[in-house]
Amino acid sequence: MDISSGDDSDISESEMEEYEDKSYEKLKNGKYTVMVSDETYTCPYCPKSNKQKYRYKDLLQHASGVGNSSSAKRKPRVKANHLALARYLETDLVPVVSSPKPVVEEDPPSGCDHDEKIVWPCTGIVVNIPTRRSADGRSVGESGSKLRDELIRRGFNPVRVHPLWNFRGHSGTAVVEFRKGWPGLHNALSFEKAYEADHHGKKDWGANDDVKHGLYAWVARADDYNASGIIGDHLRKIGDLKTISELMEEEARKQDRLVSNLTNIIETKTKHIKELEAICSETSKSLEVLMEEKENLLQAYNEEIKKIQLSAREHFQKISSDHEKLKSQLETHKKELELRGVELEKREALNETERKKLAEELEQGLKEISRRANIGVKRMGELDGKPFLEAMKRRYNEELAEERASEMCSLWEEYLKDPDWHPFKRIKLEGGEEYQEVIDDEDEKLRDLKAEMGNEAYKSVTLAIKEINEYNPSGRYVISELWNYREGRKASLKEGVEFLLELWETVKRRRGMT
Repeated sequence: MDISSGDDSDISESEMEEYEDKSYEKLKNGKYTVMVSDETYTCPYCPKSNKQKYRYKDLLQHASGVGNSSSAKRKPRVKANHLALARYLETDLVPVVSSPKPVVEEDPPSGCDHDEKIVWPCTGIVVNIPTRRSADGRSVGESGSKLRDELIRRGFNPVRVHPLWNFRGHSGTAVVEFRKGWPGLHNALSFEKAYEADHHGKKDWGANDDVKHGLYAWVARADDYNASGIIGDHLRKIGDLKTISELMEEEARKQDRLVSNLTNIIETKTKHIKELEAICSETSKSLEVLMEEKENLLQAYNEEIKKIQLSAREHFQKISSDHEKLKSQLETHKKELELRGVELEKREALNETERKKLAEELEQGLKEISRRANIGVKRMGELDGKPFLEAMKRRYNEELAEERASEMCSLWEEYLKDPDWHPFKRIKLEGGEEYQEVIDDEDEKLRDLKAEMGNEAYKSVTLAIKEINEYNPSGRYVISELWNYREGRKASLKEGVEFLLELWETVKRRRGMT
């Protein structure tokens, strides 16, 4: 039963909610027919002349679209009935549609002309979008994202909505882009059917019956693609004309290629598996041989261990015997050594005077050689206090000058030990990419030192910090280095040894030794 030819009397907007509840109760009580078969539904509130058969999803979109329509053509009674139908579908018929035969949107759509050319990727057209005049005289309208969100809410899942603009501004039209593939085509056809059911499809837009209210929409086809104007120009930029049959053939070719590729992969994998099986078989045989060799080696090892243990016991017994003999011999030697020790102590007492005399002569010889030697020990990073003393003598008497110089030296020795003080800068060497660290003359401490204490004190500090930076940058303390004073460089070990030999020869000559 339906009410398509029933009472045409209308209600007010304030009565819509109450009327919707009454219509919903009638639907629940089975007064009107909604479900025609397991997969087919009909709208009991549409005129008989416009009766269509819907899938569940399409009827729900139709009912929601009419019920929430803002068109002035829609009477409150019609909107209330469709809102009741949408509630009934969502609340009472949901268990019915969860049947074991769901609609698979990954398959090509049925019930439509497979030879009709459509714009691909699937595209919808929306017209009669409200616009208004802006201050500059151009037309403006709602953004595409707002319409896209509304279409998503209604279950059509567009990718984007692109309003079309011309020199006058917003043209009042837009194109709706859907995903590639069969799911996108299903969404596009559902989008078209929903607007057709709402009498806002392409035919309704083309009818010159009265003033148009609300949005009109449809799926773009060959006539739209080939049309002149802003819509046709845009469609030709973004897509091509194809039939569902052509798309199915392309899909079949892709599937054939995929199957062929997978078959080749499977054959390759199978061949590889056989090769691996052969390798595994050979490996298994090799392992068996290795295990047998291992058992033989283990047996030989155990036998060898037994021999070694037996030999070790015999050897230990021999060592024990020898130990006793050595112990006896050591006791004898100990007594002999004790006697010799007493004798040596007597001799040492006699030679003590002579040894003291030799030490004094050796010390004198070292002093004489050090004064004229080119090789010696230099304390790297040690601060020379003489320039500080000379600077203070120019200001104070000798006693106070020594005290002030000592204080300044102590202060600058602490600066030298400070790892956070690094008065260097990097300069690029000429003719290359290498850099060199040099003293930063603009360093505040060094500038103040030079101004206060003079150039010699400045040289003493910069020499010390350069030596520390070169020889002990991480420790920042004074270290000793073997030094070649004649050439002003670090001496080699060979030079140090030669110096010691020279020193030894000098001492020998002074002692008259040969």
